[in-house]
Amino acid sequence: MDDVNDSPALEVLARRLGEALRARGWQLATAESCTGGWVAKVMTDVAGSSAWFERGFITYSNDAKRELLGVSDDALERYGAVSERVVAEMVSGALARSRADVAVAVSGIAGPGGGTVDKPVGTVWFAWGFPGEGPTARCLCFDGDREAVREQAVRAALLGLLGGLGADG
Repeated sequence: MDDVNDSPALEVLARRLGEALRARGWQLATAESCTGGWVAKVMTDVAGSSAWFERGFITYSNDAKRELLGVSDDALERYGAVSERVVAEMVSGALARSRADVAVAVSGIAGPGGGTVDKPVGTVWFAWGFPGEGPTARCLCFDGDREAVREQAVRAALLGLLGGLGADG
């Protein structure tokens, strides 16, 4: 997943992911902030996705992260919404509050504003949750405008899911 721009189209990745989930009989949930439901949209664009897409949480605000996913006040205050701790809690919350076996969480700074020295525009944290494993998190920093950052984040989320399922994109 080192260069998300060299991977296949989002639709191709979503189809592959759906096939991998269906083969295992697993369901997927998404917990999205900066991508605003784009991961869920790409997944549900695939015909037959109701067989493996369980639900999506769009938790753009901190209140939504708390209320819908159970993200702790401590994590949000101490680390900020764009952090390893928060995405780990988001993915755990998505799994706990759904019937899904697998989940992905995304939280980042798409821009054009909102960046800091420590967390510049383009910084996106991801977490993935798979059966029998604790959350795995990763931070990536993307270049480009808001749309480009968000599209790259969606691609990275899908690639991380495929990698965790052993079905790399």
